[in-house]
Amino acid sequence: MTTESAQGKKKLAGWAIASLLTGVFLGGSVSLGGLNAAMDWTNREEFCISCHEMQATPYSEYQDSAHDLNRAGVKTTCSDCHVPKEWGSKVLAKIWASKDLVHHFLGTIDSPEKYENRRLHMAKSVWQFMKKTDSKTCRNCHAVAAMNLDQQEGRARRKHRMLVVNEKTCIDCHKGIAHELPDGFEEDGV
Repeated sequence: MTTESAQGKKKLAGWAIASLLTGVFLGGSVSLGGLNAAMDWTNREEFCISCHEMQATPYSEYQDSAHDLNRAGVKTTCSDCHVPKEWGSKVLAKIWASKDLVHHFLGTIDSPEKYENRRLHMAKSVWQFMKKTDSKTCRNCHAVAAMNLDQQEGRARRKHRMLVVNEKTCIDCHKGIAHELPDGFEEDGV
């Protein structure tokens, strides 16, 4: 084998490896971009309320809450409270939330009665997730350090001052803030 032939094969191998790596990088980028676009699309309020279970109960309750209409004009959507902003956490939350789609298609929540029968279970699941994540989605908008405690009413001021000391998180005190509390709810530390 001549030196030129060996050098030609090395160049060809180098180009093949570079092409393969470029293809893998571009394919991965397109796939991740598509996944991110799909997650953003499913974070839209229109998507969240596209099934009648969400429209009939949680969305109608949310419309009467301070997270929809308030004196400051700040409006949140379903995903602001239920989906973390960070990409990895967002992916995990979407995977976890897919169980709701399963229940939709299985028909276990497809009527107001069936929805109410599962409501306490669903609420506890969300509350546990929020407790586990230190109410991360709440803290995207509500930073304790940014609160002017002197402008809060007595009980709220005392509770917020003790928040860190007592190792509490938002959901410990603010269940039912955007949705009604389920029948059978008892404050049980969840």
